[in-house]
Amino acid sequence: MAALFTGKVLMANRERDEVETEQELGRALENKVLLLYFGSGQCPRCRQFSPLLKDFFLRLTDEFYVERASQLVLVYVSRDETEEQQSAFLRSMPKRWLAVPFGDAFKRELELRFAVSEVPAVVVLRPNGEVIVGNAVEEIRRMGPACFRNWQEAAQLVDRNFLLAEDFDDWTRRSITDPIRRLKYKLDKETEAKNKERQEEGEESS
Repeated sequence: MAALFTGKVLMANRERDEVETEQELGRALENKVLLLYFGSGQCPRCRQFSPLLKDFFLRLTDEFYVERASQLVLVYVSRDETEEQQSAFLRSMPKRWLAVPFGDAFKRELELRFAVSEVPAVVVLRPNGEVIVGNAVEEIRRMGPACFRNWQEAAQLVDRNFLLAEDFDDWTRRSITDPIRRLKYKLDKETEAKNKERQEEGEESS
């Protein structure tokens, strides 16, 4: 999927962070269903649909709703008239969203490539960039998060090994606390040695 964005810049939806290296994009997009959301904060149809898409995305990725985020990433491709309008819209959307920077000609390339003529439009892509759904707006309206399972199967995603992930998390927690535990172990050993010395001295004096 990162090949679609080779040499391009994407904005992370928090302050003005950029996700631009191929390595970063690879991590962000690898083995995930990609949604390209073509929209505008000023378009009346988009204003109706965007809250539905926000809820759809959160229910699949936010820890409030799910234990593990679904293999889903969204890139906002705006038709906003000003950068301020785009920024204001994104501030009301999930922080995990990515966005094509305002004024980037790449937006037009994406519109042409995926034949987007009107907004809102949600293009659903496999990790390799192939189209699963040309415009999923009505599907999302009708089915909500349930339609993600169909996309997941169509995308033939490699299921993440959660056991390994949990093991890694445990290892990370152990590695963080390990110096503290080693220090505690060292102190315990020193205390034990001193107590033993005192005990031996007491025996000798008696």
